[in-house]
Amino acid sequence: MKNILVFCGSSIGADPIYKKTAIELGIYIAKNNLRLIYGGGNVGLMGAIANACLDNGGEVTGIIPHFLAKEVPNLEVTELIFVETMLERKQLMAQKSDAVVTLPGGYGTFDELFEELTGRQLGFHKRPIGLLNVNGFYDPLLTMMEKMVEEGFLKKENKNLLYVSENQEELFDMMDKNISTVTTKWL
Repeated sequence: MKNILVFCGSSIGADPIYKKTAIELGIYIAKNNLRLIYGGGNVGLMGAIANACLDNGGEVTGIIPHFLAKEVPNLEVTELIFVETMLERKQLMAQKSDAVVTLPGGYGTFDELFEELTGRQLGFHKRPIGLLNVNGFYDPLLTMMEKMVEEGFLKKENKNLLYVSENQEELFDMMDKNISTVTTKWL
């Protein structure tokens, strides 16, 4: 794992722990000679993680659609790539990454996370996908995923495609081992 794609909010969140965690993750990525791949913004958790990574000598690739580039781009990143659409943005971020980490966020963050999980379940990629469950933010989602398993809509093995921890070192260790396997109902 060299290129870490991080999904996170374009807002900072209500609790200061979210920004603190984004900064810590940016520092962790830089100090471990990894490269941050992210949505290219300079606001919210996105800006916090990118700037922390850069401030600690890390390399950062931002990918942002032109329609957002007028308002929120981070012009300090190592590499800034402009694309036409959000779909193109997601595809290029995925192509450039070896692993995914998700921090708290809104609709866009959930969209990106579930697209990655779906792609992994269908065998389109083998990137490990991690969820940094800051302050229990994702507890309701994890409960919903258990409900999906109980009700027969999600295989337990496929639920386990998502590595979850409150601790970034533990999360990276789990993702580095990447021992989850896909169970498909189609093949």
